[in-house]
Amino acid sequence: MNAPAMPLADLTLVGPWAQPHPAHAALAASLCRQARALGMRVRAQPADSAGALAFSLRLAEQAVDCRILGGLDGAPASEYLVQAATGLMSVHGRANAGAAALGLDYVATLTATLALQGALAALLAQRRGAAVDRCELSMASAALLAVGQYLAGATVEDGAERLLPSSCPPEARPPFVSADAVVFELETLDAEPWRAFWAEIGIAADCAGQGWRAFQLRYAKAVAPLPAELAAALSQRPYADIADVARRHGVAICRQRAGAERRADGDLPPPDRPWAFRSAGTGAGAAALPPLQAGLPLAGLTVVESCRRIQGPLAGLLLHRLGAGVVRIEPPGGDPLRGMPPMAGDCSARFDALNGGKRIREIDIRTAAGRDAALTLAAGAEVFLHNWAPGKAEQLRLGAEDLHRANPDLVYAYAGGWGAGAAVDLPGTDFMVQAWSGVADRIAAAGDGRGGSLFTVLDVLGGAVAALGIVAALLARSLGHGGGTVESALLGAADLLTPGSPEAPPPALQGLFATRSGLLAIDCAEPASLQRLLDAAGLARPDRATLAEALRTRTAADWQAALAEAGVPAVPVAEDLAALARDPRFAACLDLAGYARVRSPWSFR
Repeated sequence: MNAPAMPLADLTLVGPWAQPHPAHAALAASLCRQARALGMRVRAQPADSAGALAFSLRLAEQAVDCRILGGLDGAPASEYLVQAATGLMSVHGRANAGAAALGLDYVATLTATLALQGALAALLAQRRGAAVDRCELSMASAALLAVGQYLAGATVEDGAERLLPSSCPPEARPPFVSADAVVFELETLDAEPWRAFWAEIGIAADCAGQGWRAFQLRYAKAVAPLPAELAAALSQRPYADIADVARRHGVAICRQRAGAERRADGDLPPPDRPWAFRSAGTGAGAAALPPLQAGLPLAGLTVVESCRRIQGPLAGLLLHRLGAGVVRIEPPGGDPLRGMPPMAGDCSARFDALNGGKRIREIDIRTAAGRDAALTLAAGAEVFLHNWAPGKAEQLRLGAEDLHRANPDLVYAYAGGWGAGAAVDLPGTDFMVQAWSGVADRIAAAGDGRGGSLFTVLDVLGGAVAALGIVAALLARSLGHGGGTVESALLGAADLLTPGSPEAPPPALQGLFATRSGLLAIDCAEPASLQRLLDAAGLARPDRATLAEALRTRTAADWQAALAEAGVPAVPVAEDLAALARDPRFAACLDLAGYARVRSPWSFR
């Protein structure tokens, strides 16, 4: 297999990169960073406004225009306000002292990934014969996609979950802190190592069992109400002692590292390369992709997916939302997560939010017959996507070389935890990668917690990053690069979130304020908007305590109306996801049949 040039070296990203509107600074920076990582040239042109960020992708005589809106009813859509209005602060705040910002340019990064994905898909559609030259999405639609599985759980018709900010005491959740003040994460996907670990620590079996149930909840519900005895016991022991116990019982342990430590790593994929592409060597001899007359950009293409949990299934879902037919391989009897409550009919609402619309094939890929069935599916597909544990593909004889023998033009995609060539001996799960990559440290520094988020920050972004890599590989195939492999990882997603320097100067005032009813998020990027806020509140000077007192006199909705008229960026914080689903601003983004299902973030013309 050959190592190719970057797959999209003939493309140019053109947009207002030199002086973007301040509300778009992080979004513009992430678009440029990801485009360069895919091999594109980046060229600046003037013109930008607070209303939308517009860019174009150009390839010789072909071009696609993309427009990114804020999606907040005309208000300037800063990262902070979008996190507040779309429930991200609420989900992150479930295991904290209250609703809180992530402290990362998360929505901007996710929106940039989705915008490039949509624009590349439209360009691919043009190359297949369709008249598609415009793509549009909003930061709000990207943020709603991020909280899609939590929205599903909160809005299902029977047995909906009501998990508000501060549902779980911050001191009860991971990460833990040792006697010598080391902050660290634990991880195991099996109950027996967990029980053995806590037994040696001195925790009673029933208490450890109660903790195991809470520990498992954190991926699905963003809470982890562990018994207080667990954290208390670990706080009495030095980290080295705890690490020895963990290793003896097969429980992974990871010290929470700073971002600077990650950037100094020499044995991991470089932070500016979220994807690793390799050619299968078919090149210009590859079969052409099926022609496209109408429909969504990936209509007529087939993706075979063998994935579990969030990252891989979300990647498959995004490809499906772009029009691809997705065949999902599940073990005999189906994926056990199908039965995880709350249910929407006969399927878990949370599971359906990530897998709805896919065709299911139950195959035992561990058997010879199952392997043959998987190879047959791959032979008739354009993409094979998996997120198996490292080494499993080779063990199953379903690695890239095996599948390329069946279909040389196939895009073979792996969505993993650590990335190509990584030698990290830890499970590549969301919370371990948050701790290792510096993401957890950034989130802790921005808030009042000691660690990362129990919202699956990296699984969601990692799924979008995987899907973008696949669309880029499909476009590369149409440009004569042939089939190949694309690998992406949660660590690559984490690196996108932790650039070395901030994208914008600190705001003049930013914060959450209690009102007579509800929390109000205010984001004054520059002194002029802060002055307008003071004028609207009848204050002479920017004293935060006085401002907080003044804001308590009216409701959050009243203040939003008054401040919008004054030109001050502010929105009520969406703390209850069930109420958010009824917000008319997001009606076009949600389908309320059975539960609040997040629609495709893109529209094409």
